[in-house]
Amino acid sequence: MTALELLAELEALGTEQNRKIYRRHAADPNYDTYGVSFANLYALQKRIGTDHALALALWPTGKADARTMALFIADPAQGDAALLDRWAADVADYGLADAFGGYAVRTAGGVKQALEWIKDKREFVQRCGWNTLSAAMKDGTDGLSDAQCAKLLGHIERHIHKAPNRAREGMNYALIAFGIYKPQLREAALAAAGRIGKVDVDHGETGCKTRDATEYILKAVERRAKKAK
Repeated sequence: MTALELLAELEALGTEQNRKIYRRHAADPNYDTYGVSFANLYALQKRIGTDHALALALWPTGKADARTMALFIADPAQGDAALLDRWAADVADYGLADAFGGYAVRTAGGVKQALEWIKDKREFVQRCGWNTLSAAMKDGTDGLSDAQCAKLLGHIERHIHKAPNRAREGMNYALIAFGIYKPQLREAALAAAGRIGKVDVDHGETGCKTRDATEYILKAVERRAKKAK
């Protein structure tokens, strides 16, 4: 499949209703998207598999759907530092940042670079970093020592309320990931969540709500314990 063929298919699959929804979530009326549902994107991913050349051709279009597909089909083995940095700098909405984290975590240097992205002043570069770390903790591939994790928890606690909006949300997700996937640090994560208190995220004209870290950690741990029985 060529990039032109896939773009034509994405355009055909898009709907005005989805475009309106995605633009509200991106808080940008000019958000560039075909409006393709994620169900259709996942179906395309399954059909295409891995095609790094196609991913590289899709990214420069700037279309959110095309860039999401690029992240779905890009080859992690070819996700070098330069490519990841370039793509992270292009991310301009939290949905794409989530897809980016799912790709970056499968690359050889994604976690190491994430530790640098979280220090960046750009909102969505930070978000990419926290999303990558959260995904790595979930997969058990983060390779972080307890000392590194404790340092990151301290960073979240000190900076979360001052961070840019969607980076703040990414930090909150990472705090939750520490509590769920790092049992040895669960009490520390819960204590940090208690000191942090309510995390305010502007979700724009959507019905989304910010997760309460303490509540989410405890419920997730309870569910995992029940499944383990």
